[in-house]
Amino acid sequence: MAHASPRRRRALRRTAGAVGAVALMVLGAAPADAADPDTGLVMSKIGPIDGVKPGSELDLPGSFTNAGTGALDKVWMIWSATIGLSYSYPTPSNCSTDNYGGADEAPQSYLLICEFDQTVSPGVVYAPEGLKLRIHDSALNDELSARVSKSPIQIPEGWPTQGTGPAIKLVERPDETPAAPGSTEPASTRTKVTAKSTADFQVTGAHLKGKVGDTVPLTVKFTNAGPGWVAGEPYESVTNVHIKMPAGTTVTGTQPCRDEGQGAYVCGTSSSFINPNSENTYKFKLKINKAVPGAKGSVTLEKKSRPFDPIKSNDSADILLDVEGAGTTGGSGSTSGSGGSGTSGSGSSGSTSGSGGSGTAAAGGSGSGTSGSASGSGTAATGGSSASGTSGSSSTGGDLAETGSGSTLPLAAAAAGAVVLGAGGVLVARRRAARQR
Repeated sequence: MAHASPRRRRALRRTAGAVGAVALMVLGAAPADAADPDTGLVMSKIGPIDGVKPGSELDLPGSFTNAGTGALDKVWMIWSATIGLSYSYPTPSNCSTDNYGGADEAPQSYLLICEFDQTVSPGVVYAPEGLKLRIHDSALNDELSARVSKSPIQIPEGWPTQGTGPAIKLVERPDETPAAPGSTEPASTRTKVTAKSTADFQVTGAHLKGKVGDTVPLTVKFTNAGPGWVAGEPYESVTNVHIKMPAGTTVTGTQPCRDEGQGAYVCGTSSSFINPNSENTYKFKLKINKAVPGAKGSVTLEKKSRPFDPIKSNDSADILLDVEGAGTTGGSGSTSGSGGSGTSGSGSSGSTSGSGGSGTAAAGGSGSGTSGSASGSGTAATGGSSASGTSGSSSTGGDLAETGSGSTLPLAAAAAGAVVLGAGGVLVARRRAARQR
């Protein structure tokens, strides 16, 4: 049985210049209290944003009230959006942008930080004018958070990208009800953004051949064919893949999946999120112990509701095995899903050939076949440029692949990291795979 490797929790890193008390915002609202330097600033709640269309733009939400007793000379606002979202482009010159996460347990998210050097009077609702929220093709179940601060946000040198577009200002919102004077409501808020989109989870099988005593490699895959990205609970697999080996075989060596006994294995995803057109590959070595006519295994997604995935025909696939002297394999030999394998067979009494994921060896002779697979790659456009998704092969030797733990329906940004604003500081959980903004 394979053993789970220790889960490595990513540490929060505090940037230089952070002083005083800080309020933590894990993509959500942090309650204000006496130690909160932003007490007196109240963010208006942002209601859920449902049914947005990929490729569209809408006004970036985020209004606030100065619920204190005196006017402020300057305020800062910060937004954090998950991978299916980004901001208007070009970035205003009084704002800066950056991305964080994109590896391990933290999906990539995008920051927008703006400085407003203007008077903010008490009892008035303000909002930035001219900022847009962009909805990308990868959007599905995303999350947006916003915070206002009266303390300078110290930015590490060389970290964010300063905007070059026309500066923006705060404008009054007389149609919105201001927070009550002295209100202790939080200076931050968050909301879910759901898009009219889907994500196609699919698996591929394999067609193997050999003789008794041989040890043959087996590779099967789980792919999110998109277009949407999907996140699970922090430190948990997005979904589980159940693999049943063909009769007459045993798995040799180590592999990153949970052994359920009797040739059954459960494999998870390599992180708690999966971007469009990215895949997880599961590799085994099978020893052929005896010839079993019609021996066939299977690869199946766990039986759990996935309302975002309307295509069910590629949720399972066969593992076919031709053993020399055992006759033909059972089943059709198809391997559903993208990147499937094609096989060809030859025998003394005839031959059949397959392409794009199907084919069986001919009866009356030894079967031979070749298979190939193709991995995909995808991009998620951000801020007027392209940011590559987690594409290509992703081995399941990471922290999550071997757990086999129950997956969770998409809870976008649940593991997207943390942003902290305070008196002179930003605290960001970020392990950036590459700067792709």
